[in-house]
Amino acid sequence: QVQLVESGGGLVQPGGSLRLSCSASGFTFSDYGMSWYRQAPGKEREVVAGITFSGTTYYADSVKGRFTISRDNAKNTVYLQTNSLKPEDTAVYYCHLRRTGVAYWGVGTLVTVSS
Repeated sequence: QVQLVESGGGLVQPGGSLRLSCSASGFTFSDYGMSWYRQAPGKEREVVAGITFSGTTYYADSVKGRFTISRDNAKNTVYLQTNSLKPEDTAVYYCHLRRTGVAYWGVGTLVTVSS
């Protein structure tokens, strides 16, 4: 079965960086696009960044120039490098896969940006 396991969250000061990882299993990773979403307290879940199976990337306007999504097909892992973090980036970050019309989610990793 499909499994998505996020890691790398934590507490960081404004201006700091974190690298989030999502380890995937249960499907042919290299055949699918992957994306990162986030959900801040009291807000709806929103897309942050995505990467197609061929490596094309896209970003929400709020993170362009600060976040970078990448993938390592040999490790079945997708990454989100987050730089210049702001308090408004505080959220639970989720890895997402859509496969044959079904959406899969990890349990999320919490990123807290605070001084």
